[in-house]
Amino acid sequence: MCRLAAYLGPDITLQQFLFEPDHSLYKQSWEPRELKYTKFNADGYGFGWFSQDGIPSAYTSILPIWSDRNLPSLARTLTNSLWLAEVRSATAGNPVHQYNTAPFCDDQLVFVHNGFIRNFHLQVLPRISPILAPVIAADIHGNTDSEYLFACMRQMLLDDEDLDLTGALQKLFEWLEKRITDEEALLNIIVSDGNRLYASRHGFNHECASLYYTTDDELFPGAQLIASERFSEDSFWQPVPEHHLLILDRDNPPELLAL
Repeated sequence: MCRLAAYLGPDITLQQFLFEPDHSLYKQSWEPRELKYTKFNADGYGFGWFSQDGIPSAYTSILPIWSDRNLPSLARTLTNSLWLAEVRSATAGNPVHQYNTAPFCDDQLVFVHNGFIRNFHLQVLPRISPILAPVIAADIHGNTDSEYLFACMRQMLLDDEDLDLTGALQKLFEWLEKRITDEEALLNIIVSDGNRLYASRHGFNHECASLYYTTDDELFPGAQLIASERFSEDSFWQPVPEHHLLILDRDNPPELLAL
C-alpha cells in the first residue's frame, strides 16, 4: 500500500505540491491517517511530470522521502503544471528497488498505483505475460503488480488505436475481474497523458482504498488535485466514490464514471 497525489493547474513548484499542505504527501509518508496494513511509507518515493516537449519524466528513489538530500533543492526549483507522486510501502514479493518504484512512464504516459493484487505472481502474472508484445515487455524492468498493470494497459492501447485512456482503464479492470476470482485486489490508479488526470478508486473482494479530489483548495487556486488522503480538512475535498473513475481536465469540470 502507498499514498498517491496528483496536481493539474497553473505552474507551481514541486515544493508547493509535495511539502506545503498541512497534510501533504510528504507528511503522509510517516503520518498517514487512512493507510491499511502498515504505518509508514518508507520504501521509496517518486514524482513524475511532463516537459515542455510533452515527454514524460520521472524521478525515483529507494530512500524514504524524508531521507533524500537531493529533494529539497529539486522541490524548490522544479516547476510544472502537472505533477504525479507516490510514497511507497512495499508489499511482500515486491522488493525495495529503484525498478519497483513508481511513477512508471513510457513516451506518452505517467502511471502510479496504490494497492496490490493478492498472489499476483502466481495467479495473475502468468496470464499477463503471454499477451504482451515484445515492445511492451521489453520496457518492464521490475516485478511489481503495478508495473505489469501499466504494461497491460499499454498493450490494450496498442491493440486498439481507437481506445482512449478511459476505455483502456475500463477494459483493464474488466480483464482483471474475469481472472481474479477470490483474490483481493486494490486498484487505485492515477495515469496522465499530460493533458488530463485519470484516477480510479476500485478493487475486488476488498473495501476500496481511500481517494479524494478537489477543485477548490485555497492553497492551489485554479487547480484540481487528487490524493489518497485530503491535504487539508477543507470541506471542498471530496471522496471519489468507490468503483468509479475520476477524470480531471484543465478546461472542464470533474467527471465521474461508474466502473
